[in-house]
Amino acid sequence: MTPLPPADTPQALAAAIDAGIRALPHPNTPNQRAVRRGYSRQLRAAEGATVLAVARALLHSYGRRWLACELVQNHPAAFAQIGAAELAEFGQGMDSWDAVDSFARILAGPAWLRGQVSDNLIGDWASSPDRWLRRAALVSTVALNMRSQRGYGDAPRTLAVCRRLAADHDDMVVKALSWALRELVPHDAPAVSAFLVEYDAVLAARVKREVRHKLATGRKNPPPSP
Repeated sequence: MTPLPPADTPQALAAAIDAGIRALPHPNTPNQRAVRRGYSRQLRAAEGATVLAVARALLHSYGRRWLACELVQNHPAAFAQIGAAELAEFGQGMDSWDAVDSFARILAGPAWLRGQVSDNLIGDWASSPDRWLRRAALVSTVALNMRSQRGYGDAPRTLAVCRRLAADHDDMVVKALSWALRELVPHDAPAVSAFLVEYDAVLAARVKREVRHKLATGRKNPPPSP
Protein backbone atom coordinates (compact mmCIF):
# COMPACT_ATOMS: atom_id res chain seq x y z
CA MET A 1 0.00 0.00 0.00
CA THR A 2 1.15 3.55 -0.72
CA PRO A 3 1.39 5.77 2.39
CA LEU A 4 -0.36 9.11 2.40
CA PRO A 5 1.72 12.26 2.00
CA PRO A 6 2.62 13.67 5.44
CA ALA A 7 0.25 16.63 5.09
CA ASP A 8 -2.69 14.38 4.27
CA THR A 9 -3.40 13.06 7.73
CA PRO A 10 -6.73 11.29 8.23
CA GLN A 11 -8.07 14.29 10.16
CA ALA A 12 -6.94 16.69 7.42
CA LEU A 13 -8.53 14.55 4.74
CA ALA A 14 -11.79 14.36 6.67
CA ALA A 15 -11.71 18.14 7.04
CA ALA A 16 -11.14 18.52 3.30
CA ILE A 17 -14.05 16.21 2.50
CA ASP A 18 -16.29 18.17 4.85
CA ALA A 19 -15.16 21.47 3.35
CA GLY A 20 -15.78 20.15 -0.16
CA ILE A 21 -19.33 19.22 0.76
CA ARG A 22 -20.04 22.51 2.50
CA ALA A 23 -18.82 24.35 -0.61
CA LEU A 24 -21.34 22.60 -2.85
CA PRO A 25 -24.01 24.99 -4.17
CA HIS A 26 -26.47 22.08 -4.15
CA PRO A 27 -25.41 19.59 -1.44
CA ASN A 28 -27.79 16.84 -2.49
CA THR A 29 -26.89 13.17 -2.23
CA PRO A 30 -25.49 12.76 -5.79
CA ASN A 31 -23.26 15.81 -5.41
CA GLN A 32 -22.02 14.74 -1.99
CA ARG A 33 -21.35 11.28 -3.37
CA ALA A 34 -19.31 12.81 -6.20
CA VAL A 35 -17.06 14.45 -3.60
CA ARG A 36 -16.71 11.15 -1.76
CA ARG A 37 -15.86 9.33 -4.97
CA GLY A 38 -13.05 11.76 -5.66
CA TYR A 39 -11.51 11.03 -2.29
CA SER A 40 -12.09 7.31 -2.71
CA ARG A 41 -9.97 7.50 -5.85
CA GLN A 42 -7.31 9.43 -3.96
CA LEU A 43 -7.33 6.82 -1.19
CA ARG A 44 -7.40 3.76 -3.45
CA ALA A 45 -3.81 2.79 -2.62
CA ALA A 46 -3.99 3.73 1.06
CA GLU A 47 -3.98 1.13 3.82
CA GLY A 48 -7.30 0.02 5.22
CA ALA A 49 -6.46 1.39 8.65
CA THR A 50 -5.86 4.82 7.14
CA VAL A 51 -9.22 4.86 5.37
CA LEU A 52 -10.94 3.75 8.58
CA ALA A 53 -9.24 6.63 10.38
CA VAL A 54 -10.54 9.11 7.79
CA ALA A 55 -14.03 7.63 8.12
CA ARG A 56 -13.89 7.87 11.91
CA ALA A 57 -12.92 11.52 11.66
CA LEU A 58 -15.78 12.16 9.24
CA LEU A 59 -18.19 10.56 11.69
CA HIS A 60 -16.93 11.89 15.00
CA SER A 61 -15.73 15.37 13.97
CA TYR A 62 -18.28 16.21 11.28
CA GLY A 63 -21.28 13.92 11.85
CA ARG A 64 -21.18 12.59 8.28
CA ARG A 65 -22.19 9.01 9.00
CA TRP A 66 -23.35 7.85 5.57
CA LEU A 67 -20.34 9.33 3.81
CA ALA A 68 -18.06 7.67 6.36
CA CYS A 69 -19.80 4.37 5.74
CA GLU A 70 -19.52 4.74 1.97
CA LEU A 71 -15.84 5.62 2.21
CA VAL A 72 -15.23 2.34 4.04
CA GLN A 73 -17.54 0.30 1.82
CA ASN A 74 -15.70 1.42 -1.30
CA HIS A 75 -12.23 0.51 -0.01
CA PRO A 76 -11.88 -3.29 0.13
CA ALA A 77 -9.04 -3.30 2.65
CA ALA A 78 -10.93 -0.97 4.97
CA PHE A 79 -14.18 -2.89 4.65
CA ALA A 80 -12.37 -6.14 5.44
CA GLN A 81 -11.57 -4.72 8.88
CA ILE A 82 -15.23 -4.17 9.79
CA GLY A 83 -16.33 -6.36 12.68
CA ALA A 84 -18.54 -6.08 15.74
CA ALA A 85 -16.42 -3.41 17.42
CA GLU A 86 -16.33 -1.24 14.31
CA LEU A 87 -20.08 -1.55 13.82
CA ALA A 88 -20.65 -0.54 17.43
CA GLU A 89 -18.56 2.57 16.79
CA PHE A 90 -20.11 3.56 13.46
CA GLY A 91 -23.63 2.86 14.75
CA GLN A 92 -23.26 4.77 17.99
CA GLY A 93 -25.78 7.56 18.50
CA MET A 94 -28.15 6.64 15.67
CA ASP A 95 -31.40 8.51 16.23
CA SER A 96 -33.22 8.61 12.88
CA TRP A 97 -34.36 6.22 10.18
CA ASP A 98 -31.93 7.64 7.62
CA ALA A 99 -28.94 7.22 9.97
CA VAL A 100 -29.96 3.62 10.65
CA ASP A 101 -30.63 2.77 7.03
CA SER A 102 -27.34 4.14 5.73
CA PHE A 103 -25.43 2.30 8.47
CA ALA A 104 -27.28 -0.99 8.02
CA ARG A 105 -27.44 -0.94 4.22
CA ILE A 106 -23.85 0.20 3.65
CA LEU A 107 -21.89 -1.40 6.49
CA ALA A 108 -23.74 -3.74 8.83
CA GLY A 109 -25.73 -5.81 6.34
CA PRO A 110 -22.88 -6.32 3.88
CA ALA A 111 -20.49 -7.22 6.73
CA TRP A 112 -23.01 -9.79 7.95
CA LEU A 113 -23.48 -11.14 4.43
CA ARG A 114 -19.72 -11.66 4.13
CA GLY A 115 -19.43 -13.41 7.48
CA GLN A 116 -17.53 -10.62 9.21
CA VAL A 117 -20.07 -10.42 12.05
CA SER A 118 -22.17 -13.15 13.63
CA ASP A 119 -25.86 -13.94 13.56
CA ASN A 120 -25.79 -13.44 17.33
CA LEU A 121 -24.82 -9.78 16.95
CA ILE A 122 -27.79 -9.05 14.69
CA GLY A 123 -30.02 -11.06 17.04
CA ASP A 124 -28.85 -8.94 19.96
CA TRP A 125 -29.84 -5.82 18.05
CA ALA A 126 -33.26 -7.33 17.35
CA SER A 127 -33.75 -7.81 21.11
CA SER A 128 -32.47 -4.37 22.08
CA PRO A 129 -34.61 -1.83 23.96
CA ASP A 130 -33.25 0.73 21.45
CA ARG A 131 -35.75 1.08 18.61
CA TRP A 132 -32.99 2.13 16.23
CA LEU A 133 -30.95 -1.03 16.82
CA ARG A 134 -34.08 -3.12 16.31
CA ARG A 135 -34.63 -1.36 13.00
CA ALA A 136 -30.95 -1.86 12.13
CA ALA A 137 -31.32 -5.62 12.64
CA LEU A 138 -34.17 -5.75 10.11
CA VAL A 139 -32.55 -3.44 7.57
CA SER A 140 -29.36 -5.50 7.79
CA THR A 141 -31.29 -8.44 6.32
CA VAL A 142 -31.77 -6.45 3.11
CA ALA A 143 -28.17 -7.16 2.11
CA LEU A 144 -28.85 -10.90 2.36
CA ASN A 145 -31.56 -10.65 -0.28
CA MET A 146 -30.75 -7.67 -2.51
CA ARG A 147 -29.10 -8.80 -5.72
CA SER A 148 -27.39 -5.43 -6.24
CA GLN A 149 -25.48 -6.12 -3.03
CA ARG A 150 -24.72 -9.71 -4.12
CA GLY A 151 -27.38 -11.01 -1.79
CA TYR A 152 -28.22 -14.60 -2.66
CA GLY A 153 -31.48 -14.95 -0.71
CA ASP A 154 -31.37 -16.16 2.87
CA ALA A 155 -34.79 -17.02 4.24
CA PRO A 156 -33.57 -18.70 7.46
CA ARG A 157 -31.53 -15.74 8.70
CA THR A 158 -33.98 -13.13 7.44
CA LEU A 159 -36.98 -14.79 9.05
CA ALA A 160 -35.10 -15.43 12.29
CA VAL A 161 -34.81 -11.65 12.72
CA CYS A 162 -38.38 -11.06 11.53
CA ARG A 163 -39.75 -13.54 14.07
CA ARG A 164 -38.13 -11.65 16.93
CA LEU A 165 -39.84 -8.46 15.82
CA ALA A 166 -43.15 -9.70 14.39
CA ALA A 167 -45.14 -8.29 17.33
CA ASP A 168 -43.19 -5.02 17.59
CA HIS A 169 -45.52 -2.17 16.61
CA ASP A 170 -43.03 0.68 16.83
CA ASP A 171 -43.57 2.52 13.54
CA MET A 172 -39.87 2.51 12.62
CA VAL A 173 -39.70 -1.24 13.23
CA VAL A 174 -42.96 -1.98 11.40
CA LYS A 175 -41.75 -0.23 8.25
CA ALA A 176 -38.43 -2.08 8.39
CA LEU A 177 -40.17 -5.43 8.94
CA SER A 178 -42.25 -4.87 5.82
CA TRP A 179 -39.11 -3.97 3.88
CA ALA A 180 -37.21 -7.04 5.09
CA LEU A 181 -40.03 -9.39 4.12
CA ARG A 182 -40.57 -7.75 0.74
CA GLU A 183 -36.90 -8.11 -0.17
CA LEU A 184 -37.14 -11.83 0.54
CA VAL A 185 -40.21 -12.35 -1.69
CA PRO A 186 -38.30 -12.78 -5.00
CA HIS A 187 -36.14 -15.49 -3.41
CA ASP A 188 -38.67 -17.43 -1.33
CA ALA A 189 -42.26 -16.29 -1.67
CA PRO A 190 -43.68 -19.45 -0.03
CA ALA A 191 -41.61 -18.84 3.10
CA VAL A 192 -42.85 -15.26 3.30
CA SER A 193 -46.46 -16.37 2.79
CA ALA A 194 -46.10 -18.94 5.55
CA PHE A 195 -44.64 -16.29 7.85
CA LEU A 196 -47.66 -14.04 7.29
CA VAL A 197 -50.00 -16.89 8.18
CA GLU A 198 -48.03 -17.92 11.27
CA TYR A 199 -47.83 -14.40 12.69
CA ASP A 200 -51.13 -13.00 11.41
CA ALA A 201 -52.44 -12.35 14.93
CA VAL A 202 -49.55 -10.07 15.91
CA LEU A 203 -48.32 -8.44 12.71
CA ALA A 204 -49.11 -4.78 12.12
CA ALA A 205 -51.73 -4.15 9.43
CA ARG A 206 -49.18 -2.23 7.36
CA VAL A 207 -46.86 -5.23 7.19
CA LYS A 208 -49.63 -7.58 6.10
CA ARG A 209 -50.98 -5.15 3.50
CA GLU A 210 -47.65 -4.25 1.89
CA VAL A 211 -46.17 -7.75 1.91
CA ARG A 212 -49.34 -9.37 0.58
CA HIS A 213 -49.44 -6.84 -2.23
CA LYS A 214 -45.79 -7.59 -3.03
CA LEU A 215 -46.57 -11.30 -3.12
CA ALA A 216 -49.56 -10.77 -5.39
CA THR A 217 -48.24 -8.11 -7.76
CA GLY A 218 -44.51 -7.72 -7.21
CA ARG A 219 -45.09 -4.19 -5.94
CA LYS A 220 -45.26 -2.63 -2.48
CA ASN A 221 -48.41 -0.59 -3.07
CA PRO A 222 -51.23 -0.61 -5.61
CA PRO A 223 -51.06 2.05 -8.33
CA PRO A 224 -53.10 5.22 -7.68
CA SER A 225 -56.66 5.23 -8.93
CA PRO A 226 -57.13 6.94 -12.34
